[in-house]
Amino acid sequence: MFKSFLCSLVLLLMLNPASAQQRPPQTPTAPTTAPATTPAPPPVPEVPPVVTKHELKLGDKTLKYTVTTGLMPIKNTQTGDTEAQMFFMAYTLDGTSDPAKRPLMFSFNGGPGSSSVWLHLGALGPKRVKMQDDGWLPAAPYELVPNEHTWLDQTDLVFIDPVGTGYSRATRPELAAKFLGLNGDLDSVGEFIRMYLTRNERWASPLFLVGESYGTTRASGLSGLLVDRGIAFNGVLLISTVMNFQTLLFANGNDTPFVLMLPSYAATAWYHKKLPADLQKLPLRKVLDEAERWAISDYAVALAKSARMTPAERQKAVEHLARYTGLSKQFIEDCDLRVDLGKFNKELLRAERRTTGRLDSRFKGIDANAAGERPDFDPSMSAIRPPYTAAFNDYVRRELGYKSDAVYHILGGGFTSPWNWGSDNSYVDTSVALKSAFAKNPFMKVFVAYGYYDMATPYFAAEYTLDHMNLDASLKPNIKTAYYEAGHMMYIDVKSLAKLKQDVTAFVQNAIPNH
Repeated sequence: MFKSFLCSLVLLLMLNPASAQQRPPQTPTAPTTAPATTPAPPPVPEVPPVVTKHELKLGDKTLKYTVTTGLMPIKNTQTGDTEAQMFFMAYTLDGTSDPAKRPLMFSFNGGPGSSSVWLHLGALGPKRVKMQDDGWLPAAPYELVPNEHTWLDQTDLVFIDPVGTGYSRATRPELAAKFLGLNGDLDSVGEFIRMYLTRNERWASPLFLVGESYGTTRASGLSGLLVDRGIAFNGVLLISTVMNFQTLLFANGNDTPFVLMLPSYAATAWYHKKLPADLQKLPLRKVLDEAERWAISDYAVALAKSARMTPAERQKAVEHLARYTGLSKQFIEDCDLRVDLGKFNKELLRAERRTTGRLDSRFKGIDANAAGERPDFDPSMSAIRPPYTAAFNDYVRRELGYKSDAVYHILGGGFTSPWNWGSDNSYVDTSVALKSAFAKNPFMKVFVAYGYYDMATPYFAAEYTLDHMNLDASLKPNIKTAYYEAGHMMYIDVKSLAKLKQDVTAFVQNAIPNH
């Protein structure tokens, strides 16, 4: 041991001879100034939420409820510093015998970058934005009306705006990137849920999550994340679902979206009366059954074979693709049998100088120039954004008493850095987390709502993802599905809104033991 120590000492002296020499005495000098340290950020003051009382008449009964509107601090678990404030609006029913046991549902929308306003003022809350009955844009001024299909009679509701949406902000600009990504978003929303349960003494309540669009990505991820933190959900509701992004991101080498989008193309062409006569006279569901069978078999094989197809095989594929999309055979040939969404939305009604919507393909748009390759805008988004924006900003200030000069970021505009998908191949898949949650909590139920005219998160792609979860046979009955002849936000159509409420009521009651 001594020899080893001696060798190490010699090596050290060889590498740094100066350290072996006695330093000569030095003339004393004035003390040097200590290096400057970054001052700790000042504590972020916590502002009490605004609490108001309201009531809603539903037939022969009246719902009396409390709305709590405010900001929840999201703190660093190491330092205790508040790093973000998340805006929320909570609706709790008054007069319940044991509030701690009443069902509680956390709700958010998608984007990423969307606030919770769409589910809030479109379907769940006691007020909804008044649209035309089919969901079309009404004339201004826009207004809220009582929502006779609110979910508040079934469950208390908490609407969450993730950081970068609504009024939710990081407390310092340099902290924003921590929250603007798949994992940071899941952690912060999960922490919000823990904080809400703790501060409001709701740990004993039956718990539900509901998300729409990217909100279904978030809800699936949270189901797996939070069950490992002791928070298990009775039910997870997925509205217009995407969990596996390989199913909808058109890209070179990824043929999956072309196959899974085809039934949505067929639904859109059927709605706009562009299919052949024999298909056009059939009910929509029968058209989709036929389109699905061809898509998942012959079309998938044709794309897989690609250049290895014989001329006869290619011609047959072109003919069938034209049959189910309403597009010309020449256009399909020009697209090499791969028609992405932008091209389809521009081409289907080109002869009428119209485009079709992405969120809801029932909607028609008018481009500045009919000769372009893709639509100038999404007419279904332009129909809903102004009324929801105006109605929310009026409602939160005048009726709920929450005063702020800050911009409420309805959809986009609140991100200060790019979204971090946290995936090596860019294809996020949170169905893995949902499957894990099922394994750890076999009592959990899942409800999936599909819109036939939803081109943003096509129904067949979501079905494909659920099928490929390969759940144990004992768990498959835990998943319930419902279909609506509307789009991404099916609730803007009043018939679909009523059906959604009926379907959700049955689901919630079934998901609570002994309810």
